Amino acid sequence: MVTADELGVSAMTVHRDLSNLESRQLRQKRRGAAVALLNLTMETATRFREYREARDKEAFAEALMKEVQPGRTVLMDCGSTFFPPARRLARTEGLSVVTNSLRIAGIIGQDTAPGTKVILLGGGYRADFEACAGTETLRHLARIRADVLFSSVTSVQAGRLYHPVQEWADLKKAMQDCAARRILPMDHSKFGRTATHGYGDATGYDLIVTDEAAPHEEVQAIEGLGVPVRLVPVEETQSCGQ
Repeated sequence: MVTADELGVSAMTVHRDLSNLESRQLRQKRRGAAVALLNLTMETATRFREYREARDKEAFAEALMKEVQPGRTVLMDCGSTFFPPARRLARTEGLSVVTNSLRIAGIIGQDTAPGTKVILLGGGYRADFEACAGTETLRHLARIRADVLFSSVTSVQAGRLYHPVQEWADLKKAMQDCAARRILPMDHSKFGRTATHGYGDATGYDLIVTDEAAPHEEVQAIEGLGVPVRLVPVEETQSCGQ
């Protein structure tokens, strides 16, 4: 069980968020605990996702940076998977990083290498995701052309991609059309699940990056669509910390 102290928030904040989830019929509150509804995938607030599968995210950061060259344009969505690579992008000279995430923009902006800049996609702001989405975001995105896209996913089943929030499903789909090369990292916990809104399948990406704990049948399903899968050995990065 994760405590409020481990999440870096107050007990009052936790109770408020759980009450909000219960009102949306996404969680059931019980004495001293919250219970997930069966067969439901949801996207929790960024502060709850940031430290999940931390070693995987550090390992993915190393793999993703192999796709980046100085002087290129990198498009990133707001997944917490991208906090570790954002720190590395900040140290790469001459990049243009485009994102809808205020957190990622802040990480890169704190210690930016010479010639590197951040372009923030505006629009309707969601405080729980610390990011923007919606019609205005899509309009801004339509004017962007990136060399590489790093996108995230909430749930994957048999090669199909899902998100519980329509605006975010639409944004992820639109981002695929804005980049020459599209990379989708996901840890093993994302597989074998669905959510309300589908937005295509793995063929919308040129490479899937996951860890060696990913279910074999799910990896096979993606490869069966003709999309290469790169398995990252997470154990080699255990010394990396947040």
